[in-house]
Formats: sequence, C-alpha cells, structure tokens
Amino acid sequence: MRLHVEKKAIRALGVAESFRRSSSSSRAVLAGVVMRSDLVVDGVAYSNTTVKGDDATDAVIRLYRALNRNDINVIMLGGVVISMYNIIDLDRLYSTLSLPIVGVTFEESKGLEEHIRRVFQGEEAEMKLEAYKRLGARSKVMLKTGHHVYVRCAGTNIRVAKRVLNKFLLQGSVPEPIKVARLLARAMLNYLSDVTV
Repeated sequence: MRLHVEKKAIRALGVAESFRRSSSSSRAVLAGVVMRSDLVVDGVAYSNTTVKGDDATDAVIRLYRALNRNDINVIMLGGVVISMYNIIDLDRLYSTLSLPIVGVTFEESKGLEEHIRRVFQGEEAEMKLEAYKRLGARSKVMLKTGHHVYVRCAGTNIRVAKRVLNKFLLQGSVPEPIKVARLLARAMLNYLSDVTV
C-alpha cells in the first residue's frame, strides 16, 4: 500500500508500551491510538506483551485487528525492541497488515547485542540476536523541530517516513500518536496495578 502523505487527512496508528522493570509481572501494556493528521484522536485499543518474550509482533497485530478499521494509513511504533527485548518483526507486520510501518526510537545506541547476550542464554540468545539482526540498521532523521530520531521502516522509505513523522509532530521529537499511546499505556498499567493490589 502506497502512503500518500500529501493527502490532507491521513490516519496513523501510534503504538507504545508500558511496563514496570521492578515488578514481578511478566506482562506489559501495549496501547494503540488512531489519530488523524489534524491531531484528532478517533480510536484507542489495547493489547499486551510478555516481558522478555517473543510475542510483540502478534500483540501489535491483535491491537490493530481489535480496532476493526480500514482507514488507517500508517503504523508508527514507539520502539521496535520493546518489553525487555521483545522484538517486533517489521517485515512480518507489514506483510500481515499491508500497511507501511515506521518504527521510531529516540536515543543513540551502539546496539543491543551485548545486552541481549547478558540477559539470555544459549539458543534463546541466538534467536533474539537473529531477530534483532533482521531489523537492520536505523536511519538518523532530523525532524522539522530540529530534533533527531532513529527510524526503521517496512513498506515505505526513509524519505516518506520523515514526512509522515513531521505531519504528526507538534514539538520535540515524539510524534503525537506515539506520545498519546505512551500516556494511555502508562495510565492503563497504573490502573491495573491499583486494581490488583
């Protein structure tokens, strides 16, 4: 599916997570926000992932399908390695949903290989490293605000991804769909923690 950024009204699904590192819970909350390019929110859905697991791709697919929408033009991910090394397979996500995928991270990194080897052992470590390698390199992108982000894409290219990010950006470096999804994921995590206490 070609992404027509020049269209006045496009919709992005912003996805972000929240979990507590110090918690005994093995689950993380994943929130999705459908936002129009005029920054009006018109959809919300939730899913969850396993901390240190391998179900992040399926969790995003479940979240998208729960919305039951056919008007979403692009998916923006607030990270592609989430929930303590639960790696989203961008190519599988794109081929399953037939939507352009833009994965955004916000900090420089020398890579996660050492961290993965420290946390996982044997075959599990090798599988994680292979999944991480398949993501490919990030591209550094300067946004209209002068801030840099690091982008990986599937189903589109960096030039188009940059235009999409700028279209949904008010200030700073975090596009609004991801920013709102982060807030909702954190609020849901806090709610669930209060309910289970």
